[in-house]
Amino acid sequence: MTATSTAEKPKGLGILRAAFTDRRTLAMLLLGFSAGLPFVLVTGTLNAWLTAAEVTASTIGVLSWVGLAYAFKFLWSPAMSSKLPVIGRLGRRRGWMVTLQFIIAAALMVVATSHPEAPGGVAAMAAAAALAAFASATQDIVIDAWRIEVAGEGAPIDLLSSIYQFGYRIAALAGAAGALLLAAAIGWPGVYVVGALLMGLGLVGSLIAPEPEPAPQLAVQQERRGSDRLRNIALIAVLAGWAWAAFQIIQFMVRALTEAEPPSAGEFTSSTGPWIIAAAVLLPCALAAFISQKSTTAAAAGSSILDTLYDRILAPLTELMGRLKGAAILVLALILSYRLTDSIWGSFAYPFYMGAEGGALGHTLVEVALASKTFGVIVTILGIALGGWMLLTLGRMATLTLGAILAALTNLLFADLAMGAPVIGGFMQATGLYGLFGVFGVGEPMARLMLAITGENLASGIAGTAFVAYLSALSSRMFGAVQFAVFTSLALLIGTLGRAPLGEMIDQQGFAPVFVIAAWLGSIAVVFCVLEWIRESRSQRALPGDTAPTAPSE
Repeated sequence: MTATSTAEKPKGLGILRAAFTDRRTLAMLLLGFSAGLPFVLVTGTLNAWLTAAEVTASTIGVLSWVGLAYAFKFLWSPAMSSKLPVIGRLGRRRGWMVTLQFIIAAALMVVATSHPEAPGGVAAMAAAAALAAFASATQDIVIDAWRIEVAGEGAPIDLLSSIYQFGYRIAALAGAAGALLLAAAIGWPGVYVVGALLMGLGLVGSLIAPEPEPAPQLAVQQERRGSDRLRNIALIAVLAGWAWAAFQIIQFMVRALTEAEPPSAGEFTSSTGPWIIAAAVLLPCALAAFISQKSTTAAAAGSSILDTLYDRILAPLTELMGRLKGAAILVLALILSYRLTDSIWGSFAYPFYMGAEGGALGHTLVEVALASKTFGVIVTILGIALGGWMLLTLGRMATLTLGAILAALTNLLFADLAMGAPVIGGFMQATGLYGLFGVFGVGEPMARLMLAITGENLASGIAGTAFVAYLSALSSRMFGAVQFAVFTSLALLIGTLGRAPLGEMIDQQGFAPVFVIAAWLGSIAVVFCVLEWIRESRSQRALPGDTAPTAPSE
């Protein structure tokens, strides 16, 4: 990226105008929409339908595990490099995108025909939602690869990334606020029929997208360390661990949604959850750290299937562990815990806003659409802008730490709401904010909700911006795309696994204790941020004459 291209990067609505100046940028806008829509419909909006159908919070927590497809999507990413038969004539990337968009649309149509209030209806809906989530996560892999490969003069990567985010945000607004308003008018089945039809925009994007040339396999092979036998044993062990973890999760979900007396999510998470994390995260990192200590072997002229899998799965981790050395433990702990406070209760936002028990607020679909999915999105964008300003003025680690503190503390706002808003209500009464909201026709319950959302979404925007900056600095240039995907997947893992037992807690104790626990969990990330800040400061002092920000290193 040159200085000129950076200076000419459009901002605001200029990004939308730029999307119509090039075939690649227009395709990127439509593909961004295609990526964002199924994600919000399956992992967020679906919970509003389940809440309206009076499905319990514990069941919603188990069903939210379909989002693990996004946390584990890096597992099957190597398969996306192959060309599909027949439809592969469209190209390696375009063939996959078209196929996946049809699968997503078909799965959303099945969701539309589901009846969660009927016996066995939730299980049928879960199966269709899981298929949609898997296809959507796979589509993300292909779109990310296409964006990186097609970037060039006239459509640099930063412009394509900005347009992708713009399309994704439009889809998030349509799939959240738009879906809630539409549900109030035509019902939930109609929402998912419309969602399936809107996937046609992604299909148009795939058809007009130019097919990129396959990237040459050069530098990646140079990261092969140790003997072929050592690499193959490590790779097979990692694949076996991942397969076992996936089997355990799928088996529990099937039992929880189909058996008359479902097993306890809390017991599963406490007994099997640590082993799943060990198999999915700790084992690959430990093996990668061991291999990184070995000398580099000469790259073979040809590559076997195992070599290819190693290059795509373990080589990025091997490079990372070799660069971080002992600091890898701290870095991985920070990544695993940083967004935990947000991700662990995200699936219960709709039950909290719309439910009527356990401290829930009892708002209508329209009220939630306006407060959370319209006003809240605007506040999040403001938080992102504020986070960007803080990165420039305070620095990356200061912003990361402050974001973790704010993300933890703002959970207490929702805990206060769940207890009848004694603090928020008193504050708004004393400051006259009730009167200010009343000028715009907003009643006291909605005013309290909007104030809590303001705090939480500002904190989320700041924390999210700082976290992306940290992960970007952590990723190497050679394996940037793969390592970033692994990092973001890990950030979702523990929070997603924790949702099922959290749902059981809501059913038993109400919402207030959950938000207090989320605040305490957020304090774990604060501790790791401070430790990482100290480590980075020491690393910088150990590099004389180097005052520019660098990626975290040992």
